[in-house]
Order: sequence, then C-alpha cells, then structure tokens
Amino acid sequence: MMAPRKSDDQPTIADVAELAGVSRAIASRALSSEPRPVSADKRERVLQAAHQLGYKPNLLARSLTTKTVNLVAVVVNHIHDLSDLDLFDLLISEIQSIGKQVIFVRVGSAERIEEFLRNGIAYHVDAALVFSDFADAATVRKMFRNDRVLMLNGMRDEGAPAIIPDELTGIAAAVADAAGKDVRTAMLVTGRSASPVEQARIGHYKSEIRRHGIELVAELRGDYSYQSGRALAASPAWQKADAVFCTSDAMAMGVLDVHRDAFSENRAREFRLYGFDDVTLAEYEAYPISSIGYDKTVYIKEILGFLTAPDRFQSGGILVQVPTYFVARSSS
Repeated sequence: MMAPRKSDDQPTIADVAELAGVSRAIASRALSSEPRPVSADKRERVLQAAHQLGYKPNLLARSLTTKTVNLVAVVVNHIHDLSDLDLFDLLISEIQSIGKQVIFVRVGSAERIEEFLRNGIAYHVDAALVFSDFADAATVRKMFRNDRVLMLNGMRDEGAPAIIPDELTGIAAAVADAAGKDVRTAMLVTGRSASPVEQARIGHYKSEIRRHGIELVAELRGDYSYQSGRALAASPAWQKADAVFCTSDAMAMGVLDVHRDAFSENRAREFRLYGFDDVTLAEYEAYPISSIGYDKTVYIKEILGFLTAPDRFQSGGILVQVPTYFVARSSS
C-alpha cells in the first residue's frame, strides 16, 4: 500500500502507475491524448487512479519527449464577422477532437506583426494556421520559430502549403442567376481591397459581370461588417441598380436592413441582393440572403489533414482548393 501523501505533494505518473498496478509506460499510454495501444481494462484502472490522486499531466515534460505541445496557433486579423464565428467554432471543436488546443493571435495590422517580431513574442506551437492577410509565411515562421505554417489567406510561398476556397465557381453561379432574372445593372459592395483573397474575389465578380453583359454602375468599399454595409446603403454614394453583390453576408444584411421596404415579405421588389459566406443566420427568415459558400467541414478536414500528418508541411507550396456553391434565397 502507498504511504500517505503530504497535502502539498504533486502526484506523478509513477504514483498513478503504482496505484493502478501497471507499468509507467502503460500509464503514460493510457493518459495520452493520442491513440496509443493499451487494453480497455488497464486504461480504466489508470484513469480511476489518476482521478483518485488528482493527477495532472506535466505538459512541458511530455513535450520534451514527444516533440509536440498539442497547441495550434490561429493567426487572425480580428474576429467580428459572422462568418468568423461559424468557421472558428467548428475549427476549434475539430482541433480539440484530435487532442490539441488553440491559441488565437490577433494581428490587426502590419505594424502589430512587426511589434511581435521586435519584442520577440513567440509561442511554442505544433503548427500555425494563418488567416490574417497582414502576415506572410516567412514572417509567421519567424514569429513561431516553426516551419509548420499553413496559409489560409491567399498568400503562400514555396515553403508553405495553402488551402483556399475556389470562389469562381460560386460567384459564376450567382452572377448567372442574376443574369437569368434580367439584371442589367449591378453594384459591388466590397471589403478591404488590400487582401489578396478580396482582390481575387472582386476580380471574379467583375469578369463574370462583364461576361454576362451587365453594367457595373458603382463599387463601394466596406470592411465586411454589418455596420459598414448599413452605412454604405444609407450613404449618398448609393446608386440604383438591378442587383447588389456584397462580398460578405454581414454587409448584405446591413444593406437589407436599410432597404427593408424594397424587400416586402422578404421578396426582392426593387433590386436583387447577393451575399457571400453562406452564414448560418442566412438560413433564417430574418435575413434570407442569397449567398455563396463552401463546405466548412471539407475545408476543416483539409486543415486537420496537415495537423495530423505533419510531414505534409514538407511538401512545399502545395495548394488545396475547396469548391464553392451558390444558394438562392428570397433576397434575389
């Protein structure tokens, strides 16, 4: 029988193994977040012993052995868009399901990145997922002193793989929908044009609008947020058009709220309205926005493919594209 423990002693993996009647190696495997071979009976005894002793694993010691810390950095500009909430809630859940945790690093500006580098701010992480378009791959590798960097912002180099939605497919379908409904003039309500993803998105809209013989009468710049869409829709710069294409659903919702009288009974009466992101809220009656989206489960599955097979990071500038789709709702 084990000797009584002093109240300020911290139980060790050896204590857990002794109480469970197994070796230290088996106790370690049973408590690992990774799938490790151990019988169900022994695993249960180890878990019970750990609970009884109040054992907490030493993550630092484990990281020295496994060369991992089970921590993933997610680098973002900010989180204020409805599409961010939809994506990141699912992403965090799936990363946790493989035994890892997430830290968010909010960049917000190119100057902030420089500040991180200047002050030597870094985290020991297994990989970094880069959504911020203020951060290039080389800079993120320096930030985290780690070559396992996955670019999700439309920027990549020969050393960093990337995953992006193939937006042309969905945009082409949305503009074709408008053209099929006799749309002859259109407006674009866009986000931050410095973003490579937004530049490509705007380019796709313009090329498809031209291809269908639709006249682009105005292009107004917002910041993807509901507030910017609402402000633009109420501004003197607003012009009449048969269709309005917004590069985020949040902006489209702001437009819809300003022009509710043009959508009586949620039907387009004066102009057709299209968003982008296919956020969950667009499925409800309050904001029935026709939108372009992509399967977030497929997108996140591709991300997990890199996190669970780190050797894939060594394949250089591989580009994975996730197809987009168009959903017609009553706003169009």
